[in-house]
Amino acid sequence: EYARHVEGLSATTLDGSPLEVEKVAKNRWVIRGESEQIVLRYRLYARELSVRTNFVDADIAALNGAPTFFVPVEAETLSHDIQIEGPEAWGDCITALQNIEGDGRRFFAPDFDTLVDSPIICGEAEVTTIEAGGVEHRLATFGGHGVFDQERAARDVTRIIEEQHAFWGVIPYPSYTFLNLLMESGGGLEHRASTMVLGSRWDTHDDDEYRGWLSLISHEFFHTWNVKRLRPEALNHFDYEAENYTRSLWIVEGITSYYDDLLVRRAGLMSEEDYLGILTKTIGRLQETPGRGVQSLSQASYDAWIRFYRPDENSRNAAISYYRKGAIVAWLLDARIRRATGGAQSLDDLMRAAYERFSGDEGYTTESFRALANEIAGEDLSAFFERNVDSTEELDYEEALAVFGLRFAPVSEDEPEAFLGARLGEDHGRTLVQGVVAGSPAHQAGVNVGDELIAFGEERIPSDIDVALSRIRPGDEVELLVARRGRLRRLPLTLGEGPSDAYRVERRPGATTQQSRTRAAWLGAEESSASAPREAVQ
Repeated sequence: EYARHVEGLSATTLDGSPLEVEKVAKNRWVIRGESEQIVLRYRLYARELSVRTNFVDADIAALNGAPTFFVPVEAETLSHDIQIEGPEAWGDCITALQNIEGDGRRFFAPDFDTLVDSPIICGEAEVTTIEAGGVEHRLATFGGHGVFDQERAARDVTRIIEEQHAFWGVIPYPSYTFLNLLMESGGGLEHRASTMVLGSRWDTHDDDEYRGWLSLISHEFFHTWNVKRLRPEALNHFDYEAENYTRSLWIVEGITSYYDDLLVRRAGLMSEEDYLGILTKTIGRLQETPGRGVQSLSQASYDAWIRFYRPDENSRNAAISYYRKGAIVAWLLDARIRRATGGAQSLDDLMRAAYERFSGDEGYTTESFRALANEIAGEDLSAFFERNVDSTEELDYEEALAVFGLRFAPVSEDEPEAFLGARLGEDHGRTLVQGVVAGSPAHQAGVNVGDELIAFGEERIPSDIDVALSRIRPGDEVELLVARRGRLRRLPLTLGEGPSDAYRVERRPGATTQQSRTRAAWLGAEESSASAPREAVQ
């Protein structure tokens, strides 16, 4: 629906004679006239900062191909000559496209697929060249403003590149560009020879934020193999005017989400404690999502267009993320393959075998991928996939925990906090309900999205509702006063217990030698540490 930003479209002959233009669909126009060559002119509104859209101001132009360029119908094989004109402050533009005659603002794309798969960024950039595997990589940072530690980032990105080269055993591109836009935003999108990631210039100044940035880089770079070349059959030949459906996004995104942090760990940029903390958080968030009992992993993939990409206040109750659950199922699958083969094979081997077998023109189907998994594991995994991918049954973590010598830590005996079960937001001093968790105390009491929370009993709710909840014990019966469309309502409510740390993953005391060896093979070197922060480097 990118055509919503097109304005003032007109067409002329080469000598300027106007041609008739008629819009015949939301993204199609018919141009009528005798000329075989036309000049098409149009304006684009470009103020949406994301990895899929366009953003332009006096300092920077971040252009994606799909929302920018027209192409004649059924002419996707035409080549493109792109010339960028703009303020001097933009400087040279950076893209994975081929440069023409050394002009920093002129590029060539051999076909439409390449054009729309190659973002173009124009603006002041700090560019570091990285040589890895005999191939040139560029880390181009926009908006660092001397705050972002480019030297540290380039050093650590090099380690991620090398780790992933070793993982896949093949380098499928002649060069690669990391487009690092630090515009106090977030997100990333993979391309065949580049990626665009959004972040903050302060990311290198906070350990957690920096680990997140490294994981984002790792995630998008892993996609260079897993989806840009190793693809589900349904994504191997794009229909640019309709949704492309597949039940395999858990492989595309879930397995990639599993490996993004894991390969940062194996590259020595994250401690084991940090990694197990991330695994804990991922499991906990899934288990706190009621939608896990409503939508299966394969359904989540197939319905991505109408659910994942269009979330609302009920999404948590009706759907799951194929990123999050997919990552956990990838972990379970990794453990199953290691157990079945006595540690001789793993998910690593399955992904490499899938790349070798399916990264050609046809791609893989659900059936062919699962058949290969059976082959690698040496046993029938049908029941595994039916339960964990195709059904809404609860996941069983015990096998994976045992294989890797882990356990869920004993639950704290501290008194649990009171739990309401409503996602809240603040609007001009009012506490408003933005979402209600299915089955929660708020849901049972009849709290609605849009309600303003005013008081528990006779006590007005402070701006920080956690203060009010800290004064109430789980199981207490209270009266909740809310305003709904301007009218007051009193709702009897019984508070529940807050989420516990029941899914905190830690090393299993007394783990066997085999379990310890498997964990070491899974996580990499025993001693790992992130590269030195700015202060230590200086």
